[in-house]
Amino acid sequence: MHQSQADSVPSGFRPVGDNRVREVVGLGLDELLPGLVIEHRPARTVTETEHVQVLALMGNEAPIHSDTEYCRRTGHPQVLVCGMLTLNVVLGMTVRSTSGMTTGNLALDEVRWERPVRVGDTLSARSTVLAARRCNSRPEEGIVTCRVEGFNQDGERVVTGTRTFLVPADPAVLRDATGY
Repeated sequence: MHQSQADSVPSGFRPVGDNRVREVVGLGLDELLPGLVIEHRPARTVTETEHVQVLALMGNEAPIHSDTEYCRRTGHPQVLVCGMLTLNVVLGMTVRSTSGMTTGNLALDEVRWERPVRVGDTLSARSTVLAARRCNSRPEEGIVTCRVEGFNQDGERVVTGTRTFLVPADPAVLRDATGY
């Protein structure tokens, strides 16, 4: 790549050939500094289809998720989205930047659902890096812990938890080996 082309590589991409760039997926250990806050986009609107599919896949028959009359009689204007769907939508939004190159998830702790989510709600996510260190038993990898928070369209926090995962200590080595 010519010097002028290399200088014009957009942020979030890396040069891979003549007039070619590749999206950067995931961050490495040295980029995930404690205190870093990442606001993940795009946001996601929860659909009826994914709500029904998750209930069927999980075998979740709780009426709070499927029976509108039950919900009405218990003070809810409509069925509530299953908490596991809410958590997975929020966690999924964090992957591309925080753990896009993870080689393993280690823990999901302190999960709390704080507000109900309904079909049609739009969720966004935020990650705050709490800790990052080189792994003692696998020095080519780092262990990162993030506080993950999900918010609805009104900016109200709906779910929070702590996630710990492995990332490459040197992302360039893994990107070169895998084509990422």
